Amino acid sequence: MSRAAERVVLRSAGGIVDRGPLIVVLAVALAAVALAYALPHLRIDTSTEEMISAEVPFRQNRIAFTEAFPQFRDPVVAVIEGTAPERVEQAATALAAALAADDAHFAAVEYIEGEPFFATHGLLYLELDELATLSDRLAAAQPLLAALAADPSLRGLADFVALAVAEGDADDALPPALDRLLGAMAEVVAAQRAEQARVLSWREALQEDAGNGPARQLVIVQPRIDPGSLAPAAPAIEALRAEAQTLGIDGAHGLELRLTGAAALDLEELESVRSGASLAALLTTLAVTLLLVWGLGSLRLIAATLITLAIGLILTAAFAALAIGRLNLISITFAVLFVGLGVDFGIHLVLRYREALDAGGGHRSALCAAIQGVGRPLSLSALCAALGFLAFVPTDYLGLAELGIISAAGMVIAWLLSLTLLPALLSTMRATQRKPPPQERHLLAGVLDRPRAVVGLAVMLGLASLFALPRIAFDFNPLHLKDPESESVRTFRALAADRATSVDVVEVLAGSLAEADAIAARLGQQEEVGQTLTLSSFVPENQEAKLALIDELAFLIGPLLEPGAAAPPPDDAARQAALTRLAASVEAAAADANPGARRFADELAGFLTDATAPARAALEARLVATLPDLLARLRQALEAGPVTLTDLPQSLRARWVNPAGQARVVAAPAEPLTDNEPLAAFARAVLAVEPRATGTPIIVTEAGDAVIGAFQQASWLALGLITLLLALVLRRLRDILLVLAPLALAVLFTAASAVILGLSLNFANVIVLPLLLGLGVSGAIHVVMRWREEAEPGRMAATSTPRAVLFSALTTIASFGSLAVSRHLGLASMGLLLTIAILCSLVCTLVVLPSVLALVDRKDRRSAP
Repeated sequence: MSRAAERVVLRSAGGIVDRGPLIVVLAVALAAVALAYALPHLRIDTSTEEMISAEVPFRQNRIAFTEAFPQFRDPVVAVIEGTAPERVEQAATALAAALAADDAHFAAVEYIEGEPFFATHGLLYLELDELATLSDRLAAAQPLLAALAADPSLRGLADFVALAVAEGDADDALPPALDRLLGAMAEVVAAQRAEQARVLSWREALQEDAGNGPARQLVIVQPRIDPGSLAPAAPAIEALRAEAQTLGIDGAHGLELRLTGAAALDLEELESVRSGASLAALLTTLAVTLLLVWGLGSLRLIAATLITLAIGLILTAAFAALAIGRLNLISITFAVLFVGLGVDFGIHLVLRYREALDAGGGHRSALCAAIQGVGRPLSLSALCAALGFLAFVPTDYLGLAELGIISAAGMVIAWLLSLTLLPALLSTMRATQRKPPPQERHLLAGVLDRPRAVVGLAVMLGLASLFALPRIAFDFNPLHLKDPESESVRTFRALAADRATSVDVVEVLAGSLAEADAIAARLGQQEEVGQTLTLSSFVPENQEAKLALIDELAFLIGPLLEPGAAAPPPDDAARQAALTRLAASVEAAAADANPGARRFADELAGFLTDATAPARAALEARLVATLPDLLARLRQALEAGPVTLTDLPQSLRARWVNPAGQARVVAAPAEPLTDNEPLAAFARAVLAVEPRATGTPIIVTEAGDAVIGAFQQASWLALGLITLLLALVLRRLRDILLVLAPLALAVLFTAASAVILGLSLNFANVIVLPLLLGLGVSGAIHVVMRWREEAEPGRMAATSTPRAVLFSALTTIASFGSLAVSRHLGLASMGLLLTIAILCSLVCTLVVLPSVLALVDRKDRRSAP
């Protein structure tokens, strides 16, 4: 630094120290105004899709699709499950009707299975062989249907079972369908005895291939978003849950409601991010405070540092509200980053001030010397950190670009306050002079004793770490960043694992239905595509043959299903008598060949020992409650007629063709996409045929490619800008290399550590390398510049700089490490990888770099004349 510049710095430092109280008052007033502005204007946006630039092709495709079909933007998927399909469908129908009537919270509701059209024509959508099998089964069940249609009660059930058992010999096996029905009844009796919610599903009891899992129905709703809320979809989701509770969709009625879909995933992710960020902020504050107590050893110095940090954080939040207006799932971590990084500047100044004060200088001269001593390296460090953050701004990754803008501004604010407000606070909170602790003089003694061994080991480890670079993996799936225990994530995974309910579908916007059909045909030829749908897919195939089977079935069982004068409901005495006859009938058939009858007999015997009148009425309801629904549905299904495009209901047509004539194509994968590789293969296969395709598989894979590109672009940009800045300031190639060498080594060590620990790069922690370039260089700058500042080689080890570098890194590690406890896996991985990176940087800066400097000085002394 020239003498003229030195005099300017001294005068500026003296002015700051002399006007300390005024600067403090102005800073506090500014912070109060900033806080009042930030609180109402800073919102949180949880959309992962919005974190990529809208100019990227896959984003443009998605925007075009959602503009054409807005009802499919950020839906909530209500998943209703239960043991009885009839009850599940009734609950889904009731919920869909209730939500459709709530225009204040829901813009659209979709429950295709609840359409009356499908209740009438549902048999036409079965495969021809499936319909033939069902017809044969229903024809064989004529006696059962006749008995129960005439008397849908325990009395009618007992009459039918007695007749069916009497037709066979005592030792003969019952027809499999009948024994299966008796076994299903046994399950219901056992559930009532165990006080569990379960009813008999007559539909499943009559099927040979009934599934073992719970029945499931999906109601898809488009919530109305409150853009001014921190949780925009929360009111709609709360209204949905309240409506479900009112309708009895709960465990007490044998039903379960779970929510997923983009809006539900975003809401629960927001909650996990906020709780994780809040916990991280608390842990960071606690850890940083404890480290300051250890490192500074003075309540006055600690208070001044923390006050500066708090005001800087408020000003940075106000800048974020003013410049961007929102925080995304990554930029919300700016507070933790600011605490961890902003305190570094204060530590360097405070320890330099303590060093000058303990050396015998007066309070004012010590402060001026501290500002003058750390001003240049602190400014260079702040600029390098800001450049590391800003390197993401030109990329398509808006999520990190916004974090970069906020954090870069935070670095400038922290630098400015560290050289103004912090000295002003120290001028009013004077520390007392003390004797320097002896360990300060020997912090690097062990390192400087064996520089050749340290450098040699570092070179070997660096070369070995090169082999880790090709092994670094990138996980492009944002679902893997969310809390895996949240309801929305668990439900999403359950749907994705089932081909019938897979949510990993792709969609294409076509100009017309004819074009949509052509696209569907091309996509259907791909091996990775299992099914394609357009509006035309809802016109059943083989209608003539199917209608013939339906007419034949209507002739056989239609008269049995006609509503007539049903028998009056039984009283308790009749129920008791019916149960007694039922128990006798199944006991007579309870042979080894009839396991269903055997279990039913045992359960009935146990039930009848202490059954009360309410228990008998409850059992009747459990056994026959779904029967009227089955009979009514059969009666309606037998009324099916020919279906053409014009016969499809308007509510269905609107989901597939919009008023402008644009049509929707949906393609589902051939196999469940439970891993990244098949997910990417499915997306690539669809894009190869139709580049306009959109949907979750394409969005996540294309976003992954965009992030990888942004990562590479930002890393090279950060390295180039930082190198250029160092060249302009240091002006010596050797000094530039001395600053960058430990940084390169830290990058290699971080990569090797990630591979060894099985850590993958993802949407959140991809910031590590550009950030490490900006932050890792800071300690090296302080060490190199202080080494050159001291007259004697190695004298730097006895100054406050190594201690400041150590405690700065420790506070940064404490801050980033606190993110690792977050339930949000993205934040946790960011915290863990940043902790590893800063730890590697610390080792390289305080162990390897001083050893290199010592060897360079030895060489210089030997070559000196």
